[in-house]
Amino acid sequence: MSLMSLKKRRRVQIIAIAAVALVLSSAIIGYALRDGINYFRSPTQVVEAPPAPSETFRIGGLVEEGSLVRDQGETVKFRVTDGNEAVTVQYTGVLPDLFGEGQGVVALGRYANGVFEATEILAKHDENYMPKEVVDALKEQGIYVDPNGQANGS
Repeated sequence: MSLMSLKKRRRVQIIAIAAVALVLSSAIIGYALRDGINYFRSPTQVVEAPPAPSETFRIGGLVEEGSLVRDQGETVKFRVTDGNEAVTVQYTGVLPDLFGEGQGVVALGRYANGVFEATEILAKHDENYMPKEVVDALKEQGIYVDPNGQANGS
């Protein structure tokens, strides 16, 4: 065997090993991230096509006026609406300071037995902000969202 063919064979082996390592590392990264990906759904999407009770996702919209009910302890119930449909949300924990009726909210959790059981609540962080997903969902339902993040019915 010549020296040139040994170099070519070694180069092919290195490329093959690198390709296998790349595929393997991509598969491991994808497997690790599968639980970290949380899809966003509007209340209308949740009502029209309820997800499996084991699926974790984010729901967003406006906290429906008059729907906030504080149970014993830190448990609260409220309804999130996109102007078309509303979903009851139950959360146990401390709510963000800017949480309130008529305000934009995004909740992370699972939907089971007609109630969204939230593990995390995110409220808009100042008077000029509403999460993009919430704005898009409200606009799909024909609700105008002004530049200050306030929603007005159409």
